[in-house]
Amino acid sequence: MAAGAGLVVANNYYNQPLLNLIAATFEVSESQVSRIPLATQLGYAFGLLFIIPLGDKFSRRKIILYDFIAIIISLLITAIAPSLWILTISSFLVGFSSVVPQLFVPMAAELATEENRGKVIGIVMSGLLIGILGSRFISGIVGEYYGWRVMYFLAAGIMLIYVAILYFKLPNVATDFKGTYVQLMRSLINILKTKPEARVAALRGGLAFAGFSAFWTTLVFLMETNFGYGSAVSGMFGLLGMIGALGAAFAGKLNDKYNQNKLVLLFSILLILSWIVFQFSEHSLIGIVIGVLLIDFSLQSLHVTNQNIIFSKNPDARNRVNTIYMVGYFIGGALGTIAGAYAWEHFRWIGVATLGLIFSALILIFTTILKKE
Repeated sequence: MAAGAGLVVANNYYNQPLLNLIAATFEVSESQVSRIPLATQLGYAFGLLFIIPLGDKFSRRKIILYDFIAIIISLLITAIAPSLWILTISSFLVGFSSVVPQLFVPMAAELATEENRGKVIGIVMSGLLIGILGSRFISGIVGEYYGWRVMYFLAAGIMLIYVAILYFKLPNVATDFKGTYVQLMRSLINILKTKPEARVAALRGGLAFAGFSAFWTTLVFLMETNFGYGSAVSGMFGLLGMIGALGAAFAGKLNDKYNQNKLVLLFSILLILSWIVFQFSEHSLIGIVIGVLLIDFSLQSLHVTNQNIIFSKNPDARNRVNTIYMVGYFIGGALGTIAGAYAWEHFRWIGVATLGLIFSALILIFTTILKKE
């Protein structure tokens, strides 16, 4: 599941180091090409909302296997897209269909023992973040030497191989919800109203991912403008960030031993520190390296803690509570992508770094205000 989470979620992030190449292909501006990651993140949010709750009612195995057909078709359309408009639509479909990792996470939590749940979630989430960051490294290299379209043909091939493995290896897990699909979707509203931990976690996760998305959307432009590097070097930072991603498993173990509210504060402070480092790194590769390690570790650790909190308090509705959390998470990502592109276009890197710092500071502010929830 950890491997699958990484391989599938990678589809959503191949585009970020390739934005300059896509912009050159269609002869559009940086702000226009930023629609591609925005469409992908919005697609992912909609997929989370309409697909993931089904995991509490129907066979997750069947949902996952059928979903892979949509993933492969979407990737192939993206690879041959003749215009930015078609590419935007196909990117939305890639995001919409690539929600499989968010079925894996509750599945893993359900299969784990109470004592090891944090550790297990951490392992799967480590795989997921390694996929996010590794995708940027791979796509940066492939894009630099073979073109951005080749990356999507390659991604479709990877998905085809992986779904063949899943067909033989994926276990089936019993479901709990007995109502209709309409009742299932209505129950999301009830959970949102009655589960304060889900609301607060979604707000924290959304703000953290907003800053993260702003950073990765604009990094390729920073590398090209200030350092003269192409997509390959931008992708290399994804490889570097994988070191920080390994911290998710460590954070999972901490969740099994220490107070989760204190861990939320610790990881939020580390997130703020990463953006302070970025403030002084406009012309410093060393500063960018340090900042990448910090932001990846702190974001993923906060993410694991958020999910461990909501899963432990909602054992009979893990897919639905995860839906609420992840929809908030990726709405934040979409906001960060838009705001990051705007900040870069008007204020360059200092604007992006300030934006990320504001998002991170708001996590601490809202967590303190809403701590009674």
